[in-house]
Amino acid sequence: MNRLLPLPVVLPLLGAALTLVLGRWPRLQRGISVVGLATTLAVAAVLLVEAYRHGPVVLAVGGWPPPVGIVLVADQLAALMLVVSSAVTLCVLLYSIGQGQADAGESAPVTIYHPTYLVLTAGVTNAFLAGDLFNLFVGFEILLAASFVLITLGGTEVRIRTGSTYVVVSILSSMVFLAAVGLVYAATGTLNLAQLAERLDALPDDVRLALQLMLLLAFGVKAAVFPLSAWLPDSYPTAPAPVTAVFAGLLTKVGVYAVIRTETLLFPDGQVAPLLMVVAGLTMLVGILGAVAQSDLKRLFSFTLVSHIGYMIFGVALSTVAGLSGAIFYVVHHITIQTTLFLVAGLVEIRAGSTDLRRLGGLARLAPLLGVLFFVPAMNLAGVPPFSGFLGKLGLLQAGVADGGALPAALVAAGTVTSLLTLYVAARVWNIAFWRSPRLATDEPAVRLPALMVGATVALVALGLALTVAGGPLFDVTADAAQDLRDRTPYLRAVFPAGTP
Repeated sequence: MNRLLPLPVVLPLLGAALTLVLGRWPRLQRGISVVGLATTLAVAAVLLVEAYRHGPVVLAVGGWPPPVGIVLVADQLAALMLVVSSAVTLCVLLYSIGQGQADAGESAPVTIYHPTYLVLTAGVTNAFLAGDLFNLFVGFEILLAASFVLITLGGTEVRIRTGSTYVVVSILSSMVFLAAVGLVYAATGTLNLAQLAERLDALPDDVRLALQLMLLLAFGVKAAVFPLSAWLPDSYPTAPAPVTAVFAGLLTKVGVYAVIRTETLLFPDGQVAPLLMVVAGLTMLVGILGAVAQSDLKRLFSFTLVSHIGYMIFGVALSTVAGLSGAIFYVVHHITIQTTLFLVAGLVEIRAGSTDLRRLGGLARLAPLLGVLFFVPAMNLAGVPPFSGFLGKLGLLQAGVADGGALPAALVAAGTVTSLLTLYVAARVWNIAFWRSPRLATDEPAVRLPALMVGATVALVALGLALTVAGGPLFDVTADAAQDLRDRTPYLRAVFPAGTP
């Protein structure tokens, strides 16, 4: 089974090479991309079942045993992230194909889109499977290099300007990450995560804390936690709708994944838990207050994206099985729902010609299906029962109450306020864009929404509903994953069956 481990990385890279060579044949490009990502999703599902039944799946790349060689590890957390990310990237790819077929303008995918998109996917999957700190850095750099191309796709002035901010911030965070990697190696003599879990415990407390804070700083920028999130609302909304959607759904979650992995495996003592709780609370509140003040749909969703990262950091900060389980569940939920909302924003832009709320109105009557596609994930994001957003938030809030401390209690209050304000934001968008009198000229011909774009969005809405229906079994998986993260033993024994050297 461990021979399947490289495929989620190799298949997208191979597809990228083929689509680059076949740039003159768009149909072949599209077919290779879809088949590659569909196969990746199937492999990820098999790895998740294997990790859930038998424990982490490990492969020493090239036959070199760890810690000498690169090791890939798919425990329950990594495999679950692979499944969700593969499903989302496949749906967004189908959406972008529909957009490319319907629109020949600047927002349509160009020849370079498919290879770049597949490289981005390979970077995401490599980050999830990385069993050493440097390979995690490589995964980040692969996805960031591809994202630099995608965020400036079309070459318009506004995309170049906002994309430049994204590039500068990403490079700075990567420099911090690389410096942290170098210092970790200098202090321990290894970058293998399983070996680091043992050797970091032997370091002086102040050295461990400095290394931990450097890693948190690098991952905090990538995850867009407050106050390191100011770049995101200005960068994401200007990109094409499929690019914005996959960025919102996945890129920040790779940063959150890195925080979960390092905080549980390398620094399990919870020394910075109070700091993480403060950051989580501020991220929730500042992000949602920013969303309240927005009049553009894409910027509004960008601020809700920042806000709900706070829930995940809250679960990590609790350092309990219940808190980690809630955080993992919420990551899965948020990847799906936030991606869906950005795809809906793209459909709104096609149907109404704008995402400015001041220019929208009557969409529920003019495009009833579009109203449903917005309403369901918006209510899910707000945490309205019985949706998965409610289940995830309830799990996190219960974990905070069970902790019993003053800071967790404050975070429970902040999470409740954030959820209510998210509901207010969703209701406000519904009232203005969908419910009030139309702002569109009724004598103009209706713009037909491309069937493939609508179908991909419907698929993600259905996936969000499936998370609700399967909430119990999914919580069982996240609870097992959280228990393994807390114990650390399953991961360490899988990488070093004979004991950590």
